Amino acid sequence: MQEHNLFKIFTDRLNILNLPYMISGAVASIVYGEPRLTNDIDIIITLPLNKISDFLKIFSQEEFYCPPEEILKIEILKENRGHCNIIHHETGFKADIYFAGNDELNQWALQNINVINFQGTRFPVAPVEYVIIKKLEYYREGKSQKHIIDIKGILENSKNEINIDLLKKFIDKYGLTEEWNICVNEIGS
Repeated sequence: MQEHNLFKIFTDRLNILNLPYMISGAVASIVYGEPRLTNDIDIIITLPLNKISDFLKIFSQEEFYCPPEEILKIEILKENRGHCNIIHHETGFKADIYFAGNDELNQWALQNINVINFQGTRFPVAPVEYVIIKKLEYYREGKSQKHIIDIKGILENSKNEINIDLLKKFIDKYGLTEEWNICVNEIGS
C-alpha cells in the first residue's frame, strides 16, 4: 500500500463528515520541505460534541482503534491540546488527532488551509507558517533536531510561499525568538 493511500484511510473518512480539518506535523513538513519517513499523520480538526457519534461511525471499531465517546468528549472540551489516537487495525497506521479547541493559532490555520492535489486526491494542509511555528514549539519542548531539519527543508523548498512578516509576528506572539534564532544559526552552519 502506498503511503498516500495510508493517509487516505483517514482523510477520506473525515471528508465524509464535512468538518474543518487540516494535516500538519511531519506530513505537512514533507509537503513544504524534504521527504522523510513518518509512521503517522497529524490531523487538527474541529469536532463539535454533537458530531462525536458520526466520528465514531466513520472510524468503526471493526476497522480502527478509536477512543470511546466519553474520552473524546473530555479531549474535545480541553481549551487546547485535546488529543486522541486512531489506529487502523489492518495496517497499524496511526492518526494523531488534535482537537482545535479555542486555540487562536489552530483557528487561524483552519481558516487558511492549503488544499493540495496529490495523485488525484485533495489534502487540506496547514499553512506553512503554522507548520514552522508548531515545529519551533515542539523543538522548544523536546529539543529534537528533527524539527530543525524539517524547518530547514521548508525554508529551502518553500521560501516563496512563506509570509515572513506573518511568521515573525507569530514568532514574537508565541515567544519563539530564541528557538527561531537557534534554528536560523543551525541552518546557516
